[in-house]
Amino acid sequence: MIVVRTIKDIADVIAGSCVTIGNFDGVHKGHQKLIELCCERAKARDLISVVVTFDPHPLRVLRSDKTPPFITLTEQKLELLSQFGPQVCLLLNFTMDMAKLSPEEFVKTYLLNGLNMKEMIIGYDYHLGKGRAGNFETLTALGEKHGFAVDRLDPVTIDSAVVSSTRIRDLVQAGHVWAVRPLLGRFYQVKGEVVHGMNRGGKLLGFPTANLKLVDELFPKPGVYAIWAQVDNKVYEGVANIGKNPTFGNDALSVEAHLLGFSGDIYGTDIRAHFVQRIRDEKKFNSLDELKDRIAKDVELGRQILAQPEAAIKVTRPDFDKGPEVK
Repeated sequence: MIVVRTIKDIADVIAGSCVTIGNFDGVHKGHQKLIELCCERAKARDLISVVVTFDPHPLRVLRSDKTPPFITLTEQKLELLSQFGPQVCLLLNFTMDMAKLSPEEFVKTYLLNGLNMKEMIIGYDYHLGKGRAGNFETLTALGEKHGFAVDRLDPVTIDSAVVSSTRIRDLVQAGHVWAVRPLLGRFYQVKGEVVHGMNRGGKLLGFPTANLKLVDELFPKPGVYAIWAQVDNKVYEGVANIGKNPTFGNDALSVEAHLLGFSGDIYGTDIRAHFVQRIRDEKKFNSLDELKDRIAKDVELGRQILAQPEAAIKVTRPDFDKGPEVK
């Protein structure tokens, strides 16, 4: 997948495209179906498949003080988008000026003049342009006027409920990470650089931990979780604590991961923690021995959870670097 950030970067390159557009926060099962349909239509009509998305998320520009924590930051979103086959991603810088464009102005400027769009695939609830005026009916009328087709994907449901970023966000924040997997098609993950902590894990408790410098916005409810810890191309069983370490009186939120069967110095390395299942609430212990006993039980429970066939993980490396990113 080639990533471009402005129309100028791709002007006069695309003879015709099939486009899907959205924020794609989480790149969940609904988004995946939308992208796959776009790619199918593009292939059938000998067009280029294009995903159009935004950075920053439009909500961050339009109402910066009221935005929810987003499921995927831009880097991870691009990685995930690339896995579902689009040939090009147009990553537009969303601004207040862009927000003021009417649906027709946006379509003409970015999708027709820039991408030579011949077909457009949107989600069931997608709106485009000033005042969210660009709904399916409006875009269909624009298509008849300017010569492009418009189709709309029906809602994707799992367990009789629509798959949505809001639903996923609520489940993660409630700690129900196991229930999130079918909605995302993967376990929920966060990424962080391993930094020096309080040096309590290995020296004091006998369970060395990797302390992650948090970069993501959305975190599961504080507690202890069974995780897969991805270090470069290798994956290790693990148990992670999210919280404030009440036994030691900490105030700052932290993620500390104990990697089973791993040894070595990984300070400065990025780790991805794939959250599989919640083990217990975070709690304050009366003594170090009590805490050590509980951690040992957590590790054993983590092993049992991760040994289940349905807890298996397949780590897919991003392929968006196969094509040059035009900056």
